[in-house]
Amino acid sequence: MTKLLKLLMVITDAGFLIYWLVTWLHLVPDEYLYKDYDNEIMMAWNVSFMPLDLLISFTGLSSMYLYTKNKRQWLPLCIISLSLTFCSGLQAIAFWAVRLDLDWFWWGPNLFLMLYPLLFLPALIKNMQGKAPLEQRNPQ
Repeated sequence: MTKLLKLLMVITDAGFLIYWLVTWLHLVPDEYLYKDYDNEIMMAWNVSFMPLDLLISFTGLSSMYLYTKNKRQWLPLCIISLSLTFCSGLQAIAFWAVRLDLDWFWWGPNLFLMLYPLLFLPALIKNMQGKAPLEQRNPQ
């Protein structure tokens, strides 16, 4: 596994945890909140991502921990985490696109969530299927 993947996963997974802590403590200034933030339906839409985002963090951070312990279970957890990360970004981008609401403050991070997993998933899936060269199968 590349250092870049480890770095991006830890930043992303910790970022989700920080985002939800900041959200629940209402620490984001009003000028940075998304359009119609005070709308009850919009708040429910945002909070509906919390279980998914927390699952992403759990699987991602668990996979990194197992990787450092040289446990083979890191790979399926990593693939699950990256797949869910892609889905989280895709759902948010689809929502903002349907609303025709182009705010790069919100689109940027969600495009990142959608696109960065695609850099790594094909190789990780090949690795999981045993089709990668032997030197790539070992987490070391």
